[in-house]
Amino acid sequence: MLDISINGDVKINSSVMLQLLSLLKENKSIIVNADIVNVLGCIPSESVQCIVTSPPYWGIRDYCIDCQIGHEDTIDEYIDKLTEVFLQCKRILKTNGVMWLNIGDVYTSGNRGYRCNDKKNGARAMSFRPKTPDGLKRKELIGVPWRLAFALQKEGWYLRCDMIWNKPNALPESVKDRPSRSHEYVFMMSKSEKYYYNKVFLSEYGIAGAMKKLNSVINVKNKRSGLRHYAAFPESLIEPFILSSCKAGDYVMDPFFGIGTVGVVCEKCDRRYLGVELNHEYIKMALSRGLRSCDVL
Repeated sequence: MLDISINGDVKINSSVMLQLLSLLKENKSIIVNADIVNVLGCIPSESVQCIVTSPPYWGIRDYCIDCQIGHEDTIDEYIDKLTEVFLQCKRILKTNGVMWLNIGDVYTSGNRGYRCNDKKNGARAMSFRPKTPDGLKRKELIGVPWRLAFALQKEGWYLRCDMIWNKPNALPESVKDRPSRSHEYVFMMSKSEKYYYNKVFLSEYGIAGAMKKLNSVINVKNKRSGLRHYAAFPESLIEPFILSSCKAGDYVMDPFFGIGTVGVVCEKCDRRYLGVELNHEYIKMALSRGLRSCDVL
C-alpha cells in the first residue's frame, strides 16, 4: 500500500487510512499512532460529537520525539500550528458539537536557553527553552490560553465559556515575588450558535445518583497516574465535559491522546472515542490502564 504524507514528515499508510474509515463506520473506538497533522485530513467531516483535549504546552515539556508540538521557536508559530490543527478538528466536529480545550500558560524565559531540574518534578528539566517573544519583557506571563482562544475565534469557533480548573493540591511554585499559580484554563468552544449541551446531567460513575451542574470554576485535584507522563489531566476533570456534551454511543475525539484519560472515561461512560497520539510509548501506557474496547492502528 502507498505511504501518504498529507502535511508533514510522518507518513500514514493508506491501509491504515482504510482501516480507520472502516472502524468509524462500525462505530468502534480507535487509537491511531501518528502525527495529528497527517491524521486529521483522513477523518470525514462531522464524524465526532465532542472533542476533549489538552495539547502540549509551549516550551514546557520535551517528549523526546520528532514532530512534537510545543517546541516551536516562537509563540506565533505555536499558535499557528494549533490553529491549523483545531481548524481541521472543527471540520470533523458535528454541527451541534462542543470542544473542551485545556491549555496552560507560561512565563517568558528571559532568553535563558534551558530549564534546570526541579526536585518536585523531574520532567521540568529541558535543554531547550524558546526566546522571549517580541514585545514582551523578562518575567512576564505570556497569555498563551487567550492568544489561542482569540486565534480560534477568528477561524469561526464560538468561545462559549472560560472555565478555571482550580487545583487544590497544586505544587507551590519556587517564586518569591508573585502568587503561586494553582489553576489552568479550560475553554468551552462550539462549532455553531446552537449545539447539544445537557446542563444538568446524572453522574454515571461518580457520586451515585448525584445530579451535577457545571460552574465556571471547577475544583479538581491533580492526580498522578503512576506512569511516566506528568501532564495527564484527571478523569474527574473531564467526566462532566463528556457527560454534558454527548450521549451514550457518541464519538469523543482527543487529538492529543497521551496516556488515554479520555478513553478511560469514555469506556466508563459508554461513549466511543477516537484518539491520536504521536508517541507509541504513551499508547502502551494508555492500554496498560485497562482500555479494552478499542482498535489500535
